[in-house]
Amino acid sequence: MTRWKCAGDIGAVNRALPVLAVAALLVMLLEAAPGASRLPVAALGVGFVAWSVAGYRWALTRGRVAAVAYVSIALALGFIVFNAAGAGVGSTLLLVVVVVQAVMLLPLAWAVVVTSLVPLVHVGMPMPDGLRQVVSTGLACAFAFVLAALHLREQKARSELAETNGRLHELSAQVEELATMKERARVARDIHDGLGHHLTVVGMQVQAARAVLSSDPGGADQLLSQAEEQARQALRSVRGSVAALREGWPVDESLSEQLRTLAAQSTAPGLSVSVEVRGSERPLDAESQVALYRAAQEGLTNIHKHANARTAVLRLEYLADGVSLVVRDDGCGVGGKGGGFGLVGMRERVGRLGGSLQVESTPGTGVSLRVELPG
Repeated sequence: MTRWKCAGDIGAVNRALPVLAVAALLVMLLEAAPGASRLPVAALGVGFVAWSVAGYRWALTRGRVAAVAYVSIALALGFIVFNAAGAGVGSTLLLVVVVVQAVMLLPLAWAVVVTSLVPLVHVGMPMPDGLRQVVSTGLACAFAFVLAALHLREQKARSELAETNGRLHELSAQVEELATMKERARVARDIHDGLGHHLTVVGMQVQAARAVLSSDPGGADQLLSQAEEQARQALRSVRGSVAALREGWPVDESLSEQLRTLAAQSTAPGLSVSVEVRGSERPLDAESQVALYRAAQEGLTNIHKHANARTAVLRLEYLADGVSLVVRDDGCGVGGKGGGFGLVGMRERVGRLGGSLQVESTPGTGVSLRVELPG
């Protein structure tokens, strides 16, 4: 695996390398024999340490070519210092520094080559002392290689963990945003389906009352009373929506009872609304019951607004593997399936529950809206 380090990856090991290099230099100087020969050895050692600090940090930021160039020069300088100072702990530690830096800068395969070359500095020494030095230096270099590689592995794992945590935070924010949008869409559907239905009926009843006010005051008063009751229903619908936001939808009545109440409220002059129930009635979960009730409301709202119908039927049928609701009228029909917000919201609600919605109509024969839900 090819891996080139950057300045942002400098860790504890990299910060410790200059300290190790300086300590190795001091040990090497203490090991050197007294006399004038110490001066060139010290100069070479200081040059190596300077390069191992400044050159290494330069190579960390420059990529492949700089890394190879740095390690090659450092390895050559290390061999020169070792030959000048002689075999000792200090000069060997300087070469170990090169091994660790090679691991930090180069691909592992290349660092293995550098680690293998360092013990060859003892080649040419008398046997068996030379062989012993090669083995001991090789073991020291191998130990340094393993420690540096483990450090890199831990560093990479921490980096990946931090990146994963960052992605999780982003996903969490996206999920929260989607949940907010979903809740907004649900509230919009509830306002449209519930409050919109009641206000439509109120408008129709007030309009009818105004039409008969002069000729039939009693009938007008009855229509206004019905409109007043619809206004109360609208207020209850708003309160129910608010309660649903806090506690979930309360379902106190069966769906057939709710549909009969809705039909009675939706009956207006010139429009008769009836309810048919087929199959063995059974309890439904709250979401399914609300979805079917809202579908009935939306269907009746559209009938009041557009159908010019005389009769409307709400047919609730309990199937073996689900339940269906059909809202049908004998009005003028429409030349398409419609795409207003009410139908869009209804499709979203039904689709979320795994159901289907169909609208069938031809001009002059009325509209049939069918909703099927599993359960």
